Amino acid sequence: MTRPDLNLLFTLDVLLAEGNVARAARRLRLSPSAMSRALARLREATGDPLLVRAGRGMVASPRALELRDSIAQLVHDAEAALRPANTLDLGQLDRTFTLRASEGFVENFGAALLARLAAEAPGARLHFLHKLDKGSGPLRDGTVDLETGVVDKAIGPEVRAQALFRDRYLGVVRAGHPLSDGEVTPLRFAEAAHVHVSRRDDDKGPIDSALAGLGLERRIAVIVGGFSAALALARATDLVATVHERHTGMLYAGMHSFTVPLALPQFTVSLLWHPRLDGDIAHRWLRGCVREVCRATPGLDDAPEPTVVSRDQAVR
Repeated sequence: MTRPDLNLLFTLDVLLAEGNVARAARRLRLSPSAMSRALARLREATGDPLLVRAGRGMVASPRALELRDSIAQLVHDAEAALRPANTLDLGQLDRTFTLRASEGFVENFGAALLARLAAEAPGARLHFLHKLDKGSGPLRDGTVDLETGVVDKAIGPEVRAQALFRDRYLGVVRAGHPLSDGEVTPLRFAEAAHVHVSRRDDDKGPIDSALAGLGLERRIAVIVGGFSAALALARATDLVATVHERHTGMLYAGMHSFTVPLALPQFTVSLLWHPRLDGDIAHRWLRGCVREVCRATPGLDDAPEPTVVSRDQAVR
């Protein structure tokens, strides 16, 4: 079946509004002959004369009168859909946004983000999705709107990245733990029993690499999949949890924390999204909410200024 020329809808709208071929031609900036050809095509497509000569003018057929309001609405809706969005009525926003993040991000920033949405857009909802890997498939296929994490080569090259804040590794033990008394040296740190956080069940990470550079090796007693579990075990045992300081700030209250005595660089946590959502005004609003919530969190005053880059630029 041949698909209809949808451009004819705009022509028909003007013809029905003007009721005159010459005036419709001037309004559409067409020659009279081009307008007559367009009317002929419309008659063929609808199987109706649409406009019928009556004396020196033309009158609409019953079919044309029947179509006039619906055609006008179709044209209005099409123009609205193709018009650049520049306003957003947050009070009328009814949308669920899916944010994929680590449990630490949800636990430390989730409540403030929900409060922000409730105040500005009560009809907006968040679906926090646990981050099990760093692949960009969910961003690419649209099942995830936003993601937080450290940019690396596992992320697709087209993905947009915007820095949220810097973070660092922090050692945490229960109150009264031997490491809570005195200087924590690399040797004392390595000799303690550790709970290691890994989503991939490997037993090595930057902590182990830094210790190996000093000829040391820590004893990993248990591996868990997230910071909450690591801190829960450290709170109830003599295990040492090495966590991301700002991702877990609300989770180690009442415990003893210390600077890991190793040369470990800070790392930047970024906001990630697919470029097809660059122009989505509601998505831009949500991105702003996430940035402002992160920057308003105590201890994040050294967050880098937000700059949008592609993943390729970010990992160079």
